[in-house]
Amino acid sequence: MAAERIGIVGVPPLAVIRELQAGKYRIIDLDEPQVHMAIDLSAQFLPKVYCAVLRTVVLNAMYLDLDRLYIDVGPGKCDCALHVATILEEILDIPVIRTRNLDDRPFGVNICRTRMPLFDKFMAITRGIQADQSSAPLPPCTPTAGFWGVPPRDFSILTLFPDTTHIYGWTRCMENKTPANLGLEMHVNPSVPTVFFAQSFCAKTALAHHLSRLHPRALYLDCDVTAGNSARAKIEAFLELSGVGDNTGMA
Repeated sequence: MAAERIGIVGVPPLAVIRELQAGKYRIIDLDEPQVHMAIDLSAQFLPKVYCAVLRTVVLNAMYLDLDRLYIDVGPGKCDCALHVATILEEILDIPVIRTRNLDDRPFGVNICRTRMPLFDKFMAITRGIQADQSSAPLPPCTPTAGFWGVPPRDFSILTLFPDTTHIYGWTRCMENKTPANLGLEMHVNPSVPTVFFAQSFCAKTALAHHLSRLHPRALYLDCDVTAGNSARAKIEAFLELSGVGDNTGMA
């Protein structure tokens, strides 16, 4: 008998993850593109001018054969997810279970601070939300650049950063398994040139803009579904003007 397919949105509470692990379910992260379909197909349920990640969630839910769906709607995600949960309940014939992740036990941020290609770091962190343990011990490196924000829908922009980039913002909260920890989300290093990434139409754009305004070496960057040439050029120019080396991480 095939394992039940469980969709998750955001970072479910640790208790939910442990329950799913015990049941040996197949967990599918709906925040990430899972189906090769045009994102505009979600427009029958969500406006096109909306968070690209949540549009992706709806698109995945429309075309994946899921048995159950968990969506975090608490302060560790966003109010938009709360409304998307209502829509999913209407359009799906499966249980849509709302969670509010208020977990406060820290699991550490080893991946965020180690030397590793930034793309690989984000892959490890997003996969790690399906585990109930800390990431493997990794030595920290001295940061030469910073990436603040949520995981971008378009991971390709991550290849523009050096391996010695430290991750800040909500992605750091993800690895720590405390997505509602605002203090950790706001933590930055003022001595490190940092790109404050904002997914267009995400509620966190306000915090990204605010922190970038206060940071002495910051670039505020707003991207929608994909990162175009303009966004890439801004990142490359910012890193170069900040004296950051190439993608080998040797700067």
